[in-house]
Amino acid sequence: MNKKNSLFVLVIIFCSLQSRAQELNARVTVMSNKVGTSVDKKVFNTLQNQLTNFLNTRKWTNETYRVNEKIECSFIISIESVVEPNVYKATLSIQAARPVFNASYKSALINFQEPDFQFKYVEFQPVEFNDSRVQGTEASVGNLTAVFAFYAYTIIGMDNDSFSPKSGDVNFNKALNIVTNAPEGKGISGWRVFDGLRNRYWLNENLTNSRYNIIHDVIYTYYRAGLDKLYDNEAEARANILQALVQLKAFNKENPNTMILQFFMQGRSQELIGIFKNAMPPEKARVIEIASEIDIVNAAKYKQELQ
Repeated sequence: MNKKNSLFVLVIIFCSLQSRAQELNARVTVMSNKVGTSVDKKVFNTLQNQLTNFLNTRKWTNETYRVNEKIECSFIISIESVVEPNVYKATLSIQAARPVFNASYKSALINFQEPDFQFKYVEFQPVEFNDSRVQGTEASVGNLTAVFAFYAYTIIGMDNDSFSPKSGDVNFNKALNIVTNAPEGKGISGWRVFDGLRNRYWLNENLTNSRYNIIHDVIYTYYRAGLDKLYDNEAEARANILQALVQLKAFNKENPNTMILQFFMQGRSQELIGIFKNAMPPEKARVIEIASEIDIVNAAKYKQELQ
């Protein structure tokens, strides 16, 4: 094969790899400043690198993603204590965002923190996950990859929903499979109905319960019919975003205290204030009314910034 043909083959291979790029562009950070000197800190650097590779090199779906379509996300593990050798208790923060059409701005898809995340990790142990064998490894070890796989599928599902109504269903159902077959063991929590009201179980339940289908319409309306239209038609975009808030208010009235409402509104206040800052007074008043009801913790902020 001559040089010209070799170069052509390399270009074809490169383009093929680009067209089949993985779904996530994830950044994992492990913070261990609270851990004493009894633990070699390089273990956490190894964990950080292995989890980053796990999220970014695994093909999570059969969908085709271009490199520039990868979903930006970050995971921060803050080690709180060493429960026993190689077993750690931590908080886990998960963030994901998607770009807004014709803007440099990215809007949050997920902004959530787990306060009680326990896992086992031995340096250089394989960080692997098998959808058909969620319980296939020791419980505390399997919990590490199960949690990260759960959020990978949830992030992809949220992103898909934001571009096409209910197109995230297949990914939410993959996350459901993890919940159903989740590892069990001492110190492991977040997978069961009785583990609290704000955990992986309830997040997935809310996203897969057909009674809550309106949530998927809200996600699509807010992002695709709302944020993505701000550049071309700001008035129409604001009207659609307001409609999404109206739907959320009706949803909350019929289904009070669901996790998904808080999950969606988490960290949303400043974005909404920016969107409606220049709206007409009647529209501002409507946003203040609705947002103050579905995002109570930020009610004063809406009133102060939008009046």
